[in-house]
Amino acid sequence: MTIQLCGFAVSNYYNKVKLALLEKGIPFEEVVVMTGSKDEAVLACSPLAKVPYIRTPQGALCESEVIMGWIEAAHPGTPPLLPADPFAAAKVRELSQFIDLHLELVARELYAQAFFGGTVSEEVKASVRKRLVKNIAAFQRLAKFAPYVAGDTFTQADCAAWVSLPLVAMATKSVLGEDLLATAGVDWKAYAALVGQRLAAQKVAADRKTAQEAMFAKKG
Repeated sequence: MTIQLCGFAVSNYYNKVKLALLEKGIPFEEVVVMTGSKDEAVLACSPLAKVPYIRTPQGALCESEVIMGWIEAAHPGTPPLLPADPFAAAKVRELSQFIDLHLELVARELYAQAFFGGTVSEEVKASVRKRLVKNIAAFQRLAKFAPYVAGDTFTQADCAAWVSLPLVAMATKSVLGEDLLATAGVDWKAYAALVGQRLAAQKVAADRKTAQEAMFAKKG
């Protein structure tokens, strides 16, 4: 059985996993599944109906960081996305989880207004700004950008950073009137361009663009 990656190509967490699979050259099949499904087959794999999740010969896995851990453990012979040293590997995972939990998930509170035509209250805006200013400063203590986010080698942390840092920047610029990453001195555009030169990233970006165009055409 080929690994099935379930979700949709606009999701940054889906693309985080997809980028890792492509970078490691692992064969997989994409299955379109939207969030919030009531289908029992989906809930059996992802009980909160979140994406992404994967189906493997051994069963299903949900939560992107869990999936990333499985990918590396199950396919150690392919190009590694984690260092061999346990502590160095943990530092990469630390950075990846920090990006997910303390940058992207906070900025996500702005997405309704930034990307979907909704509105966000002034209280939420103020709360997000306060948290992100603090969290971005903390992120800068962990990130290296030398030239990759965890150091001189492309790792799982780049799979998280490349899909999420632009969203944080765009959402804060749109809703708060200020790109909080750039204001703090994070040159995410140069970093995104660097990773964007990789063939796997180009594939992810092209598929994401196609999916976005289809989504907007459907709404229109």
